[in-house]
Amino acid sequence: MQTPPSSTATVPSWTVGDITVHRIDEVLLPPETGPWLLPDATPEVVAGQDWLRPDFAGPDGTLRIDSHSFAFVVDGLRVLVDTGIGNGKERANPAWHGLRTDYLERLTAAGFPPDSVDLVVLTHLHADHVGWNTREVDGAWVPTFPDARYLTARAEREFWAGYDMEEARRQMFGDSVIPVERAGLLDLVDVPAEGVRIVPGLRLLPTPGHTPGHVAVELADRGETALITGDCVHHPVQLAHPAVGACVDIDPQRSEATRRALLASLAGTDTLLLGTHFAPPTAGRVVAHGDAYRLLPVPAA
Repeated sequence: MQTPPSSTATVPSWTVGDITVHRIDEVLLPPETGPWLLPDATPEVVAGQDWLRPDFAGPDGTLRIDSHSFAFVVDGLRVLVDTGIGNGKERANPAWHGLRTDYLERLTAAGFPPDSVDLVVLTHLHADHVGWNTREVDGAWVPTFPDARYLTARAEREFWAGYDMEEARRQMFGDSVIPVERAGLLDLVDVPAEGVRIVPGLRLLPTPGHTPGHVAVELADRGETALITGDCVHHPVQLAHPAVGACVDIDPQRSEATRRALLASLAGTDTLLLGTHFAPPTAGRVVAHGDAYRLLPVPAA
């Protein structure tokens, strides 16, 4: 298990107008994550993109992949986007199993203690995005954010409700999704093709393919915009090679089409792209590069 940096470190952040977006670090995932998750991102493919090194890839072509969340205040709401892997969860993936990180301490250090969070946005319902939905109290999994509404796309929840789950996924839903539903805290929202505004400055955009109801999160304030990717883009190498997909994409063709359309819409704009799994510097702007794109990093404050 990788050890996260100390929670006393400065919380990385970016500004979008008057909105400050904080990155809440959980854990740097182990080197074997890349070949498993993005099998077509071979060392040869990575070597062809000098700009990926040293931040997003090692000298041997190993992809650097993070687990973190984003927290911010918008329209008076204290919002958390995705909740990582979680502590003490039984998971088939050894890198996710039985973690003991200081995630909640980091969240609190950023000014978002759990009982202050108003809204948790879940880009999709995968284990590494819903884990801190709950924490263990007296042997039971209870909502970590008891005063928050948890929000995800209706299409996402309905898909998994009809899915023939394997045991590992049933267990994940049992410890990280069902307890939130039973507490009456999960809200489902319809996300049309043009997206849906949750509150002024916060919009969900449909980015299907990785999962059927996957959404990206758009922030806008004072003429500035940012987009939180979720898993429609896992790693910056996919900017250069949009055809590179994840092994866990439900619909690989749709995932690629979504990624291509999203990147084309962002290229050459001032929109800040915040990668949910991008290693530091995590954020940047999409610019044309050859016959595809690259990320022009914007370091955190």
